[in-house]
Amino acid sequence: MTTPALLPLSGRRIPPRNLGPSSASFPHHRATLRLSEKFILLLILSAFITLCFGAFFFLPDSSKHKRFDLGLEDVLIPHVDTKGGKNAGGYLIHGQGHDQHRHREEEERLRNKIRADHEKALEEAKEKLQKSRDEIQAEIQTEKNKIVQGLKNKGSKPLPPVPVPNLVGIKSGDPTDPDIREKRDKIKEMMKHAWDNYRQYGWGHNELKPIARKGHSTNIFGNSQLGATIVDALDTLYIMGLHDEFKEGQDWIDNHLDFGVNSEVSVFEVNIRFIGGLLAAYYLSGQEVFKIKAVQLAGKLLPAFNTPTGIPWAMVNLKSGVGRNWGWASAGSSILSEFGTLHMEFVHLSYLTGNPVYYDKVMHIRKLLQKMDRPNGLYPNYLNPRTGRWGQHHTSMGGLGDSFYEYLLKAWLMSDKMDTEARKMYEEAIEAIEKHLIRKSNGGLTFIGEWKNGHLERKMGHLTCFAGGLFALGADGSRDEKAGHYLQLGAEIAHTCHESYDRTTLKLGPEAFKFDGGVEAVAVRQNEKYYILRPEVIETYWYMWRFTHDPKYRQWGWEAAQAIDKYCRVSGGFSGVKDVYSSAPTYDDVQQSFFLAETLKYLYLLFSNDDLLPLDHWVFNTEAHPLPVLHLANTTLSGNHVSR
Repeated sequence: MTTPALLPLSGRRIPPRNLGPSSASFPHHRATLRLSEKFILLLILSAFITLCFGAFFFLPDSSKHKRFDLGLEDVLIPHVDTKGGKNAGGYLIHGQGHDQHRHREEEERLRNKIRADHEKALEEAKEKLQKSRDEIQAEIQTEKNKIVQGLKNKGSKPLPPVPVPNLVGIKSGDPTDPDIREKRDKIKEMMKHAWDNYRQYGWGHNELKPIARKGHSTNIFGNSQLGATIVDALDTLYIMGLHDEFKEGQDWIDNHLDFGVNSEVSVFEVNIRFIGGLLAAYYLSGQEVFKIKAVQLAGKLLPAFNTPTGIPWAMVNLKSGVGRNWGWASAGSSILSEFGTLHMEFVHLSYLTGNPVYYDKVMHIRKLLQKMDRPNGLYPNYLNPRTGRWGQHHTSMGGLGDSFYEYLLKAWLMSDKMDTEARKMYEEAIEAIEKHLIRKSNGGLTFIGEWKNGHLERKMGHLTCFAGGLFALGADGSRDEKAGHYLQLGAEIAHTCHESYDRTTLKLGPEAFKFDGGVEAVAVRQNEKYYILRPEVIETYWYMWRFTHDPKYRQWGWEAAQAIDKYCRVSGGFSGVKDVYSSAPTYDDVQQSFFLAETLKYLYLLFSNDDLLPLDHWVFNTEAHPLPVLHLANTTLSGNHVSR
């Protein structure tokens, strides 16, 4: 039987009666369906665009990927009713029934959601506009902190557990002598005065302007506010028993110290103050946050080593990692006291993390220096990181050179005296310095001059006064039985530096002093007459006291403490003075972070018993941050990876 609907009509029209009620309007009905098709397709397309737009801004992420099917189910297909052999005629849109109804409900639901989200957003905007500027900024900062903390938590890996070195003498040192105890309490009060005013007027800033009573910073910290005074002062607060203040600093570091800032900083200064300060705070308190922050910061400094020689740039941008050298340094050179003062902190970083990269960086510097020729056995202060050649032949145990020699000795001490390579380098360097730089003045004062292109400049800086303590610290273990010689040399330097204080009106030492003709231990130039709360002379007094217990060192230290309290103390903290020879000095209005980290710490230790931070268990970095000796199996030896 042939199906009627499939028979050719041969031009004949099927009688209307055989087509059913709708057959007469067939051509018109089909045209209507074509229009409906276009309308529905346009409707769905416009709904799709609207929904995508709304979903992009208002729906959860999963809704952005929702699939809208516009496939075969939406095409027109002929509908044939074969029941009884009759053609029911007409066309149906597939899904016009249940499926079309479901799509419409879905579209309506999404439109309603978009409308509701729009209204909600408008209401929230109105509420925001009614709030004060401070409230809005506080909310924004809260959300930013949440996002930053979330990213930190997501990206940070827990540090491996390591055996804690034998920590001795953290909470000791109480003197039995009432007079000494009273002096120590006075130093503690001075620390409290410095901290409290910083807390009130400069909190979060790098340093304090105690007269203007506001925050202060210098180019060594870039344009960022990293709370340098907080980090630098932590270990001093801890050993003085100022635990409430210590907790204030810890909370700020935990919640606000961020190294992801677009700021160019000094690698050297950030290492000794921040990494050194954080590591010391960790070892003293056991609080993990300090270790974590130290490791985070160290990662930001590593790009500075990306030079042709591996000698790091002086400065690095914490965000971009781009490094460069100081514009004033000889022919674009790096500076000996800067790239040579990383060893202590970087060895401890490798010890704590199990990552040898830090140790490898500083050992590479050492190996490079060992291969280089040294004029007269001296290390020049400048080294070009591109060429690996020395810059200007200028050698100093003061600024630009000082702490390089200090870290050679202290690398040996920190390794439990196992790093003999560092000890050998120290002894060879000091022998050359003694031969070419150390002289006696006509008045019998031993001083350390500066070597400039074969000529000795008979001038000594305040920074150089640390050397008295260094010679005493390095006396034990000296070859050729020279221990007594170096202890005596340390005492002579301490005496010279005391004279530089005693020959001023304020009994505070100038920045630099000459030994020319009849002028001895006195500053000549006006720009060398200032005192900026420096610690080096007091540092030497403390080391000499530890090794000799000669009471004059405590007496000299007390003289300096009284002079600082009398002439540098102001109602808003402590300030440097511009002329130590003037009876009416003017202030520089800066409370340096190292005043809390070093000057007050050394004074406090000077009037404490020797069992507080004993020197056979602790080594102080050049910012006076104590780091524990890594004994035997825990130590990092030359040429070996870190063993834990």
